[in-house]
Amino acid sequence: MTGIRSHRYMAPLLGLLAIALLASAPARADRLVREGHKLAVKRCGACHATEKTGKSPLAAAPPFRSLGYGYPVETLDEALAEGITVGHPDMPSDPWKPEDIERFIAYLKHIGPKPAKAR
Repeated sequence: MTGIRSHRYMAPLLGLLAIALLASAPARADRLVREGHKLAVKRCGACHATEKTGKSPLAAAPPFRSLGYGYPVETLDEALAEGITVGHPDMPSDPWKPEDIERFIAYLKHIGPKPAKAR
């Protein structure tokens, strides 16, 4: 009989756990975006525009909000992990830590172009 009673409480407990997990997902996403923005400003802000408006300090450096127009920003993960190499010497090529890559890409997704809404 004890087993039947304990099962009676499992569904509500599992429901509460699911609600807690779902509620924490947006908070984690917001935190990743904030931390990614801080990384962008610190590591890249001398050359790239890191805000929703404004020009890049270095004219040749694209604003981060526009990167998603050229390609999916998720594809930067490997290049960041290995150290980005580009055609000009001013771009730092230090490899990024995986947790910083996750934060930075979350920020890029947030600041970049949004998919068109279906009509």
